Amino acid sequence: MIPKTQLASLGLFDTRVPRYTSYPTAPQFGTQVGAGEFHDWIAGIPADAKISLYVHIPFCRRLCWFCACRTQGTQSLAPVAGYLEALRQEIGLLGEILPKGVTLSRLHWGGGTPTLLDASMIRDLAGAIAEVAPLAEGAEFSVEIDPNEIDAARLDALAGAGMNRASIGVQDFDPSIQQIIGRDQSYEVTRAAVEMIRAQGVGSLNADILFGLPHQNNAKITESVQKLLSLGPERVALYGYAHVPWVARRQTMIPSDALPTPESRLELFETAQQLFVWDGYDEIGIDHFALPSDGLAVAQKAGRLRRNFQGYTDDPSEVLIGLGASSISRFPQGYAQNAAATSAYIGAVREGRFATARGHAFAGEDALRARLIEALMCDFRIDAGEILGRFPVSRAALDAMFQEVNRGFDGMLRHDDRGLEIPAELRPLTRIVARGFDAYGMDRTRHSAAI
Repeated sequence: MIPKTQLASLGLFDTRVPRYTSYPTAPQFGTQVGAGEFHDWIAGIPADAKISLYVHIPFCRRLCWFCACRTQGTQSLAPVAGYLEALRQEIGLLGEILPKGVTLSRLHWGGGTPTLLDASMIRDLAGAIAEVAPLAEGAEFSVEIDPNEIDAARLDALAGAGMNRASIGVQDFDPSIQQIIGRDQSYEVTRAAVEMIRAQGVGSLNADILFGLPHQNNAKITESVQKLLSLGPERVALYGYAHVPWVARRQTMIPSDALPTPESRLELFETAQQLFVWDGYDEIGIDHFALPSDGLAVAQKAGRLRRNFQGYTDDPSEVLIGLGASSISRFPQGYAQNAAATSAYIGAVREGRFATARGHAFAGEDALRARLIEALMCDFRIDAGEILGRFPVSRAALDAMFQEVNRGFDGMLRHDDRGLEIPAELRPLTRIVARGFDAYGMDRTRHSAAI
């Protein structure tokens, strides 16, 4: 491994960069994309195509202090019911223009807390979606499940609607850390939820765990990872906690002086990383782990790993439509995002129009640079032959891009006739390397630490 002093000299510990779940990244979206473009891009989907659908439920019974997602707290289902009515109207608008025969290769409900919905709400929402775009054969239907907000009736409804992958947030099992991040979720509660999920025949389980939390150390993260491994998830996301209280005001509840140093964050990641690998998980990209039989591991070995707003994916679809407040859609033509405020979203849909508020239409080198960044994030290498075969760029121009990026790393990247590769010891720097291919300006305050 490269000494941490050298990693620091390369900018690892003081650099803030995007997570690159899209390119251009969301801060670059503007008002040049609106409801008209969104309508036309949907209408342009080929008949009988398979697409992906994301449904955002922005409500939580409680607001965890560490979370920077767009959510709002509620102790009543009344605002949730009003929001679901708007969702059904948006689904109806989609159905009016979606070409015939379109089916879903992926359906994901995220939040917020989708399992805040009661069983009848779950069935109604799933039914409305199925009427417009049913699940294709072999489709994946995944739902984010809060172990504190789930019961047999809701799981019955989800399983009956076709859910075959569940995702649970763990973050950390240490009670003192849970208290300081506002996330009370015991191992026993989590295990009971997993047992209920498995009993429904759901064969795939995702779990999220965080490193870089306040008062976290190697012993504590080791215990949390071992407890998580005892639950047998097929897939794990090991995310670095992003402390951005200027973006998410609830994070001001977390004392910044209790956070690990950047060097300690790297040690925490490496500790968890080793535990997952020792337990037989394949490393997927920069922060995911999967059993060899999981779809992510299979896709990585086959060179089909992709990157989207949920992180790494094996989703082959070129179209992802996002429904609900703040949801982002991806098309071959660009990105479109709904109004972030729930009230603005509901108001637009009730007026009979899509709530698209901003986005980005691909132009110039956007598609080329998007692929260069995705290749690095997924495979740690860029295949020059693939790029030259797909995009109108000359070999000289591509090599010049590689050389410019490599200079920023003292020539430590591998650049030859085959392309550009990040050696294993530099992979903690992957997001910083990817930044070298980003042609847009960057406000550091909008992004999290590189590790």
